[in-house]
Order: sequence, then C-alpha cells, then structure tokens
Amino acid sequence: MTITTTSGCNSNKLENETVTCCSSEVENEQFNNASLLNDKLEFRVHGMDCPSCAVTIEKGLSGLENIQEAKVNYNTAKLQVVGNNTLSLDSVENQVQKLGFKIERLNQIKNYRTYDVVGMDCGSCAKSIEKHLSKIPAVNNVDVSFSTGRMKVEHENSVDDIVSEVSKLGFKATLLTDSNKSTETMKSKKGSGYSLIALSGMLIALGFIISYSGIPPIIPIILYAMAIVISGYKPVKSAYYAIKSRSLDMNVLMSAAAIGAALIGEWFEGATVVWLFSLGTTLQNSSMEKTRNSIRDLMDLAPSKAWIKFGSELIQKPVENVLMNEVIVIKPGDRIPLDGEIVQGETSINQAPITGESIPVDKKVGDTVYAGTINESGSIEVKVTKLVADTTIAKIIHLVEEAQEQKAPTEAFIDKFASIYTPIVFILALLVIVVPPVFNFGTWGEWVYRGLALLVVACPCALVISTPVTIVSAIGNAAKHGVLVKGGSFLEKAGVISAIAFDKTGTLTEGKPNVSDIKAFTKSEKELLSIALTLEEYSTHPIAKSIVEFVKNKEIESKNATLFKNIVGKGVQATINGEIYYAGNLKLFEDMNISLDHIRDKVQMMHNQGKTVVIIGTSSEIMGVISVADTVRSTTIQAVSGLKKVGINQVVMLTGDNEGTAKMISKETRVDRYFAELLPEDKVSAIKQLQNEGHQVAMVGDGINDAPALATSDLGIAMGGAGTDTAMETADIVLMADNLEKLPYTIKLSRKSLAIIKQNIWFSLIIKFAALILIFPGWLTLWMAVLSDTGAAIIVILNSLRLLKKE
Repeated sequence: MTITTTSGCNSNKLENETVTCCSSEVENEQFNNASLLNDKLEFRVHGMDCPSCAVTIEKGLSGLENIQEAKVNYNTAKLQVVGNNTLSLDSVENQVQKLGFKIERLNQIKNYRTYDVVGMDCGSCAKSIEKHLSKIPAVNNVDVSFSTGRMKVEHENSVDDIVSEVSKLGFKATLLTDSNKSTETMKSKKGSGYSLIALSGMLIALGFIISYSGIPPIIPIILYAMAIVISGYKPVKSAYYAIKSRSLDMNVLMSAAAIGAALIGEWFEGATVVWLFSLGTTLQNSSMEKTRNSIRDLMDLAPSKAWIKFGSELIQKPVENVLMNEVIVIKPGDRIPLDGEIVQGETSINQAPITGESIPVDKKVGDTVYAGTINESGSIEVKVTKLVADTTIAKIIHLVEEAQEQKAPTEAFIDKFASIYTPIVFILALLVIVVPPVFNFGTWGEWVYRGLALLVVACPCALVISTPVTIVSAIGNAAKHGVLVKGGSFLEKAGVISAIAFDKTGTLTEGKPNVSDIKAFTKSEKELLSIALTLEEYSTHPIAKSIVEFVKNKEIESKNATLFKNIVGKGVQATINGEIYYAGNLKLFEDMNISLDHIRDKVQMMHNQGKTVVIIGTSSEIMGVISVADTVRSTTIQAVSGLKKVGINQVVMLTGDNEGTAKMISKETRVDRYFAELLPEDKVSAIKQLQNEGHQVAMVGDGINDAPALATSDLGIAMGGAGTDTAMETADIVLMADNLEKLPYTIKLSRKSLAIIKQNIWFSLIIKFAALILIFPGWLTLWMAVLSDTGAAIIVILNSLRLLKKE
C-alpha cells in the first residue's frame, strides 16, 4: 500500500478566507437592504415580561400591510415573520419598537472574530477593553470574557488595528484561527514579564541598601524612579486609556497611588507599590491560565490530520479537508480524528475524553466512534459521518466555552456590587485627601498618603475574581469527567438540589427487554429454548427479538419448521415435525380452551413484577413460560446510594408502569419513593408536587421524551449526550456516558463550588474591610494595601484551582 502526504495550501486558505469575508459583507448588505420574499425570518425579542406581550406584538404586526404571518413564542423570546416582497424589514423593527420592545435579527450575518487576550487580571480589565473598543467607529460590537480570556469583536477595520488598540491598554490580543492557540504568545509574555519584575526588584533592593550607606539621597531616588518606570509603564499606559474610556480599573487606582507617593516624596513606597502590583498581576495571570487551559486541553484531543483510504493508497490530509462518507484509517494507539461509523475491523476504544468512562468500550462494524477518543487495539476503517466542526468533541468545546462565558447569578451580583463600590471608595479617597487637612486635622502629606492607600484598597479585584474563576475551574473539570454543565447558573442550581426525579425506562433501567425467567414444565430448558427460538425467529416484535438474542447467545440451535404465522395481538405459531407449536400470551391459550390453572398464578405473579410472559406450548399442553423484563442498570444502585451520601433527601422514580411494577423496581433500585401509572403531563404534576413540598428538584431523563418534566424541574439533566445531539442542546446538564455513575460526582462538585465561592467572597470582604479600618489610624502602608489586594486575589484563584483536581 502506498502512503502519501498532502498538506493544505496556506495561500489558498488565505484566498478562500478573503473571498468568504467579502461575500459575507455582500450578503450583509443584501440582507439589510432586502425585503421579505415570502420567507420566514426570525428575530429575538427583548423586553417581554409576560405572555400577553407576545400577543400584543403579534396583533401589532398583523395590522401591517403585506404581513402574511407573525408568531411570537414567549418562552424562547423568538419572533417569526412571513411577508411578501413589498414589506420592508425596517417597518417590522419600527413597529415592534413602537410597541415598547426591541428586536434583533437572528439570521443576520455578522463578521465576528475571536481573539485571545493575555494580561487580564480581573473583570475590570475586560470592561476597560470593552469600553475602549466600543468608542472606535469601525467596531460594531465587542464582548470580552475575563473567565475564558477571549474577546469577540464585530469590526470593519483590520485585525492589526484591533490588536494595536488592545495593546494601548497594556494587553496582548491574538486573532484565533484553527491553527493558532496562542501558546507561543503566552510563553513569550510570561518570560518578558518575569524578567522585568526581577530587574525592577533588584533596583528597589539596591536603592534600599544605598539609602543606608551615606551616599547622597538622589542616587536611591533615581533607582526607585527607574523601578517605577520599568514596572509601572504598563499600568500607567493602561490607566490612561481606561480613563479616556471612563473606566475605573485597578490600573487607574494603582497608577494614582504610585504617582502620588512619588509626588509626596515616598519614592520607596511608590516603587514597592508598582513592583508588588506587577508581581501580583503576573502571578494572577499565570494562575488564571491554568483554569483556561482546562478547556484548551480539550481542543488538542482530536488530531489535526487524518489518513484517508483512497483506493489502495493512504493519503494524509488536514481534518478540515475531509469530506462526509470518506473512509479514514486509524491504527492502534492513535486518536480518532473525526466522528464516524466503523466499516471494517474490531477494537477497544478509550472514550474517556468524551464520556469520562475509564474502561475501554469494545467496538465492531456498525458502531459509532468519536473524535478525540483513543483506538486501543485493532486497526479500524471508519466512514466519516460528521465534519470537523460538527463532531461531538467540537460541540462539547463550543458549549463549554459558552457556558464559561455566561455569568452565574452570584457573579452578576458581585459585578454589580463592584461597579457601585469602586467609584464610591474612589470619591471617599479624594475626600480623605482633601477634607481633614482643610479643617486642620493633620498635614497634607499624612492624609494624601492615607488617601492613596484607600485608592489601592478601593479595587475589589479579589471579590470580582472570586466567582468566575471557581465556575470556570468547575466546568472545565466536569467536562474532563464526561459531564457537560451548560453554565454557571446551572452549576449553582445543582449545588442546592434536594430532590432528584428519575424517569424509569432508559434511565434507571436499560430501556430494552431482556429474558429474566425460564420455567420448563414438560420439556428440558434447552429443548424449550430451541422451540422458542424457532417460533420467534421470524417475528419483529421487540420481545421476540430479546428472546432470540438470549437463546442465540447460549448457542442453542433452532429446529426445522414450516407454516409460520403471526396471530395479531396474541402471539405466533409454526409447524415443527408435523405439529403446530405456539408462543404467546394467556389470551392465545385461553382461546384454545387449554387448562391454565397450574400456571395462572405464576403468570399473574410475574405480571405483578412488571414482567411480560411468553407461554410456549401446543394445542394440548403447556411446555413452559419465558418472562421478559426491562432490567435495572448495573450503575443505578450505586448511583442512588451515592446521591444519598452527598445529601440528596429525596430520590424519586417516575414511571408509566402499573403500581406492582413500580413497587418492585423501586425496591430493587432503592429509591425513596415512586409515582406510577403516569402520562407525560402527570410527570409534570409529580415534579410540581415535589417543588410544593419545598424541594429544589432535578429531573433526569433522555432529554426528548421527558421534555415537559425537564422544563418544569429546577434543573434538567440528560443522559447519553455522546449519542444524542438533542440531549446536548436541550438539557442544563448532560451526562455524556449512558449511565448514572457521574451524577453523585456532579452534585458533589457543584456543592464544593458553592462552598469555595462563599469562602472566596467572605475572605475577600474580610481582607478589604480590615484594610479599610487600618487606614484611618495610619497603620496601613501603601505596600500593605497592595498586598491586601493582589495577595488576596492570588489566594482566591489558588483556592478555586482546587476544583481542577477534584475527582
């Protein structure tokens, strides 16, 4: 077999990107100037506070000419409009605005680019970048996430312009492409940062020594000034542009403190302030990168190239260029580059990157494999079923990144608190500087110094970091363990859940029938199973299939038979050795007037246990019975036990089965209570009942059939997300593996996260208030103020990083 290697042409790629960009702009212009051409367009509606608002919008739009249809879904906040070719899009927007609402076009093409930003040490840095870029006319929209270190910008100017503007604030922005993960940027930034800190630190130490050696004071002052310039250049530059953007961030406060200290002659204090600040922010950046890398590591799981089978040759090419239905070859020990279906070979696959399962899963022809998983043993050929952007691992990365960018309720509250707290303390610092000396309560130098210390304390850096770092760490850890948490709000909800309701079929149980009992009366068990196989082999009924699979696994052969016949609603029949044999329910044999007294009680008992009974016999005798039942998952009992250990008060089973079956399954699974004979709407009522009892309720289902109950519950949890796109899209939390073993871990992780968030918040507040109290007696020095802020931030980050190692 010949092996050749090809690589994508960069010039072609660049050309393609340029064409795409231009085409996007043309499409945008066409879209903005277009009319509705008998097509359905979607909008997002902002400002609806009740379903009657949706009705108001529908009626308002229906009054416009040339509107064929207008529908508003209050739950999803979406507006769908269908009109003819004389209706302007602007008229739709104007009409909705007149009604008091705002809309945005969901199908409008936007030229967004994503950048990696290095150097942000707290949430205020992200806000400063947003405010600065928002003032540039060529920038239409900008969103900066401190948690992920990413910036999304919709802009019309060049990438270099954006990078340059961000650098003015003291940060390094790098455009993210498929081949660029910004790792080299991070390494170079780290190296230069530490070397400058070391240099300024040596200058301060040298100046301090010289100041006690009798050398003229001007020499140590020069050394201190050099240290201030080296360590303070970045924060002062960032502060300048932050002030222009009307933003009060840590750079503004620290720069004011350092410059003020120098102006009142406290050169050593000023130099120490900027040095400690630079060291603290560098350490914070380094620590934050560990949390951000928890997701970047996922990105590196799938190989960038794949071996394609092309006739008798193997051709290597980038995964971006692999097409649907192409056959890729994966050797033992290699990672699988794309999702697909095995068409040749057998192997064991380590699916831990996707599902968190530690034990490899056996795979054969027809089975699905996922990008990023590891081929443990045999060589396999896989037909590609999903392109690189649509693979399961790509969706996980996308959803986790989105989740990390969403603010949890606690984080949103802290941000709002900080936005009010910082300017108040800033004004208070100015009053401390001015008021006391004016009224002769001390010297100007004394109160200016205290005011500068208050400026440093004013930045709530540790407080603002306390929540997002914890949430990013927890979500990243969960993703590595096969649990997809869709946002910080859901992580917080999981931490307060007190009751969990499970759908029975397919969740607590396997969801497919299996043979559970065999009772032979007039024949041997082997003979009975052989007859059963013969009768059921031609049936397509799920119960018949389960019996056939069971018997074949025992390597029992069927008999020669003729005249197969399906008896609707009762069973099947076939002729074996000239005699007619039957397999079916009680009704089938009752109609043949066969005595069933000796087996009726046994059959009824099996029915009460939730089992389906198949009777095997002839028109003259009953040979035996085979019962089939949905079996409990092997992980269910362990999962239920684990949930009780982590403090879940109520573990509940919801099922449409009869009372007897529900009672038996509930005993076997050891749930606390059950609700039986439920229709889908009854499951909603059961959830509401638990909520009325004072519980925060999570619902665990498959994400599709249990949609109403999942929507009603406080937290929706879906199973088997690796094989179900719908589950990944609809649930709040997705267990990627098709079992429950990760559920207790998820609850424990959530509760640990809440505990760490509280620890961080209280620690930050106590340190801050302690520093504020020490200012007024004059006990708090400037360098102590810096330590109280940057030191507390570092401790908060390190405390949050513990979640990355949680098993």
